[in-house]
Amino acid sequence: MKQQIIACLAGIVLLTPAVQAQTSTPVATITINATQRTPISTYIYGVNFPDWVKMPLPFPLARQGGNRMSAYNWETNASNAGSDYRHQNDGYLSSSDEPGLVGREFLEGARNHGAVTILTIPMTGYVSADKKGDGDVNQTPNYLATRFKRSLPKKPTPPVYPPDTADPFVYQDEFVAWIEKIKGPKASVWYALDNEPDIWAGTHARIVPKTPTYAEFIGRSIEYASAIKAIAPRSVILGPVSYGWQGFRRFQNASDANNRDFLDVYLSAMQDAERKQGKRLLDILDIHWYPEAQGDGVRVTEESDKPGVSPARIQAPRSLWDPTYVEESWISQSLGKKPIALLPGLKQQISTRYPGTKLAITEYNYGGKKDISGAIAQADVLGIYGRYGVFAACNWGIGAEDIAQMAGYRAFLNYDNRGGQFGSLGLAVQGEAPTDDSVYASLDAKNQNRMTVVVLNKTDKPRQTELRFAGFVPQTVRAYGITRDSLKASAPLTATTKSRAVSFVAPPLSVTTLEILRR
Repeated sequence: MKQQIIACLAGIVLLTPAVQAQTSTPVATITINATQRTPISTYIYGVNFPDWVKMPLPFPLARQGGNRMSAYNWETNASNAGSDYRHQNDGYLSSSDEPGLVGREFLEGARNHGAVTILTIPMTGYVSADKKGDGDVNQTPNYLATRFKRSLPKKPTPPVYPPDTADPFVYQDEFVAWIEKIKGPKASVWYALDNEPDIWAGTHARIVPKTPTYAEFIGRSIEYASAIKAIAPRSVILGPVSYGWQGFRRFQNASDANNRDFLDVYLSAMQDAERKQGKRLLDILDIHWYPEAQGDGVRVTEESDKPGVSPARIQAPRSLWDPTYVEESWISQSLGKKPIALLPGLKQQISTRYPGTKLAITEYNYGGKKDISGAIAQADVLGIYGRYGVFAACNWGIGAEDIAQMAGYRAFLNYDNRGGQFGSLGLAVQGEAPTDDSVYASLDAKNQNRMTVVVLNKTDKPRQTELRFAGFVPQTVRAYGITRDSLKASAPLTATTKSRAVSFVAPPLSVTTLEILRR
């Protein structure tokens, strides 16, 4: 029928009012309370290694992390690939021997785009001494002495630049001193205490053949954090940068675990270190979270055409918070088929063991790079991070070609294709049905007459949605939708204000951002 035709505008799908009027789905009624507000940290919208040219979004946080950084020699830019590629030393990060070039160029890119930088400080004890690119370093006799340099947290004499490349040591506080000097007065740099130390014995077996004990790693963390703070007292430090569930629960079965939760022990030890030194050494508790949830026997982080994967991906973010949701994964099985509810648990550990510590997830990815399920999951995760008080987060692996995941970011960072952004004051929401929808609402702190709302339709049917308000009377509304047909640019949708409510039809499997101005 002609009245059911979907109009196409330059490749952007726009649902006509006729189609919207004929939907027969039940009305999803959502209540937004504009008087109940909580701050949302802008740093949750970060990424690892952003391509500032090809990814034109205002990412506020950029992280330089990953396995390569654990044996990075800042004096020459040599690094070791570990198990990612033959355990070889090479010039993958840079062929230049200019000291600190890898860190400086990354910092400059972030600074030029107004983003905070996270730099990784190696703590394995060794960094690469050469860029030979000749395969596994263990083929060289006495390779630790000949292919690596000792990496130490603190230099016994004042730091200098350029560093002495002829001595057998590389000092990490010297690197920090140089970064602090060149970063510029308006730039912010945070320092991460290495990367995924709980699996060093797997990723960097040539220099860390055995998983450190709780005591060894915590002692090392205090030593390096103390050295950084001595150089840069106001710096922000993140740790332990754990790889995942078994890491932050048992530090990958460290020999002294004794059934103790690693993060409990770590947080308590870092608080004790503050008491002894009279200053905070850990500012942000940092973990990584790659969901283990499966659909049709396939992990949701994988790109698969099996029909159960996309629905599982869409539901997987619920394990971040939902006390009623049990995903299909080895983690939930290990809990006795109980919910994970990750963020409330982590926040409780912080509150109990080291109050005042912020929370970061500096690596995560839910898959679905080019599938609408990836856009929905990415948008849901960002909304959840804001609602549950995560301070910083960075997607790992996202690129400009990953149009669905980029669309999930765009719903918050450029929803109208003209720079419109989600607000910084999160609002209380009632009426969600987590299986079918998620709704996130905010006010703009600088213009509290502007409300933005992100609505996820997780079903494959149109969803008539009515937004009602407390403490806010809507006057005008604009709506922009992301569907499988509009992943590259949000499409305008019809929404109306009537009787102090906003109504619209959320397209099947979609992310809709609404900008609502009040009277």
